[in-house]
Amino acid sequence: MSAARILTIARLELIQRLRSVGWYVLLGVFVVLLLGITALSFLIFSNSDLPGAGVFSIIVNFVLLLVVLVSPTLSGNAINGDRDAATLAPVQVTAATTGDIMVGKLLAAVATGCAFLLIAVPFLAAGMVGGGVTPGMLFVSLLVLLAEIVVVAAMGVGLSGLIARPLFSIAATYLAVAALVIGTLIAFALGGAAIRTDVTHYERPWDDSTGEPVCDSWEEYTYEQPRFDYVWGFLAANPFVVLADATPTTFDDGYPQDLFGQIKYGVRMAQLPPGSERWDACAGGFESTPTPEERMRGTVPSWFVGLGIQLVIAGALFAGAWGRTRTPARRLPPGTRIA
Repeated sequence: MSAARILTIARLELIQRLRSVGWYVLLGVFVVLLLGITALSFLIFSNSDLPGAGVFSIIVNFVLLLVVLVSPTLSGNAINGDRDAATLAPVQVTAATTGDIMVGKLLAAVATGCAFLLIAVPFLAAGMVGGGVTPGMLFVSLLVLLAEIVVVAAMGVGLSGLIARPLFSIAATYLAVAALVIGTLIAFALGGAAIRTDVTHYERPWDDSTGEPVCDSWEEYTYEQPRFDYVWGFLAANPFVVLADATPTTFDDGYPQDLFGQIKYGVRMAQLPPGSERWDACAGGFESTPTPEERMRGTVPSWFVGLGIQLVIAGALFAGAWGRTRTPARRLPPGTRIA
């Protein structure tokens, strides 16, 4: 592979996009949506002591949402779109190798996604003004967003090389992204509900004559509860869980002040097996429980596992497309246009 040829192919891809009016309209809509989300976020957290933490987390999650919605369209027809337009074969007969073409297409798709990320940086900086956001949070969240852009772009380019029709490859890319974003949640909910266990609840009995609890005895009740601790791993590959779990959390008296921490706390709590509950009316209620910050310290981060799963899926699709695009081709799908 040659860096010069890779950059040339990426530049040609970007020039084609920059000539499209729809590209600028898409960027304009993106800016308008970010302005609205930022303004609404400041209104929501206006009464908070650290409004910046909440505003920043909402903006970052919104940027990730737009990235996973837009990137499949920009990368899902990178290979088969050129083949359908009869512009791929002329490039393949030049000095450009298959690796040059694949990496150049991927680089162009990543650069396109990074354009949205660069536009979002001023809005992220505005979220930091409200306090509660450290430079480490900004740096880590940008790195995770960049990693997700690369993953989705690689999946789109890979599927565009494996599927002959551009429309089908774009739809398949959306389905793959939906499997990570929505499918993991469905698998987690259904899997946890299907596996249940008995949990015992203890509480003080009540004296009907006095209306006071009897403090020298206990009553127990048994009921079923889902075992989400067996299936919480499905959430690890979710892009929003990866983002929340990797980004440092801001706490106030042990409780998260941003959306990152709330998502992270929910996932970490799913790791814990259900245990018995003890309601002591004589002592004022439930026994003391750890704060969310203390709970998180006793659980295991999962963002690196989820990101690894995403990279394996994207890498497998990209490698498959690499083999399908290699010339001379031994076998092509029926009806594939060559030149």
